[in-house]
Amino acid sequence: MNVRLSSYGSASTQPSPVNRMMAAFAHDFRDGFDINLGVGYVNEKTIPVPLMTEALRAVSADPATYRQAFNYGGPTGSPNLIRSIRQFLVNQRIGGLDAAALENKRLVIGPCGATSVLDALTEILPRGIVVTSDPNYYIYADTLERKGFRILAIPEDAEGIDLDILERELHALGDAVNDISFFYTVTVNNPSCTILSNARRLALLDVATRLSRQQNRQIPIFYDLAYELLLHDPAAPPFVSALPADPLGIAYEIGTLSKVLAPGLRIGYLLGPDGPFLNAMVQKTSDTGFSAPLFVQEMASWLLDHHVAAQLQAVNAGYRAKAVAVSAAIQEHLGAHLADCIGGAAGFYFYLTFRETRTEPGSPFFDRLAHPADPAQPKVIYIPGQYCVHPRGRLAETGLRQLRLSYGFEDAPRIVHALALMRAAIR
Repeated sequence: MNVRLSSYGSASTQPSPVNRMMAAFAHDFRDGFDINLGVGYVNEKTIPVPLMTEALRAVSADPATYRQAFNYGGPTGSPNLIRSIRQFLVNQRIGGLDAAALENKRLVIGPCGATSVLDALTEILPRGIVVTSDPNYYIYADTLERKGFRILAIPEDAEGIDLDILERELHALGDAVNDISFFYTVTVNNPSCTILSNARRLALLDVATRLSRQQNRQIPIFYDLAYELLLHDPAAPPFVSALPADPLGIAYEIGTLSKVLAPGLRIGYLLGPDGPFLNAMVQKTSDTGFSAPLFVQEMASWLLDHHVAAQLQAVNAGYRAKAVAVSAAIQEHLGAHLADCIGGAAGFYFYLTFRETRTEPGSPFFDRLAHPADPAQPKVIYIPGQYCVHPRGRLAETGLRQLRLSYGFEDAPRIVHALALMRAAIR
């Protein structure tokens, strides 16, 4: 006899690819020996541990400002943190936003990072088609399909989701175009690190706006800004938010402090027009656990108020130096075998497409890196492209020759060593 499961429960009985990879990483990864180019952890050196300690002391010592910090919080989020994020966005000109642009936008804090905001969308919005990129944020795409959504994965060009392919795919849907639930795009794509251009950002909003008007309903579009604070290439143009250009109130931004402060803070937020949808999102936070841990929110507020400018500069300088070093090493060790390599201007990923070498689990290349015959050789972990592209999309075959390489966690010399091991595996 078995417990009767929901459709989501039944789909969840088998671990997803990333679930298996994270479990293996936690189980037998040898810190300081094996090389992690896969699991997307930030570099430990970017986490300001002394400032975290100082923040906790500051919050504990000021109960007038940080009221009942170790008790339950409200489901909208800490007023201090909401104020601090708004001020941070304005002071740093994130997305070109100013106080006037934010005046009519509501900001709410998720219960457990940006991932919890994404998960809440699956409960608040109706089951249907989610329009996203290909390659796509594989963790969320897998979640969406287990929750009963369908993925319409649109290949990218150099600026993000390819508009010509998008229009053809929307036309091919026929009456099913009415089943679109929402649009979702990561502005610095994970896994590909393709930067969504400012023009393409607005063009996607135009598509969602047109469909909303045709169907006489709001079809929301969510811009996931997870890596947008890590634009470290000085030649890249600054990002421009689509929120001020939104005529129907359908555009939302999902932000996080994980990449510039610490993933362990689990601070994620949703910014957009107020209304029934955001009310429902706040209720979902209440249902999940009342709020994100209040003392953590207050610590994040203090850090934003006192140290974020210097921290942001230091983090980006570190990732820029690593991106330049790793880019050169990729060309030295793998360039002759590559059909394409993108990334390195923002975030901390490169996305590689090999000419002939297959990269999926079970391939000789994967096995020689993940399970080396010589125990004196470190394991090398990467994200296979097979996990990153939609299995029924246009890129399914190409994904078998692709991988995502993270330069976030490891130091540059160890990444260069891993690239040399990749070259040896190909040979």
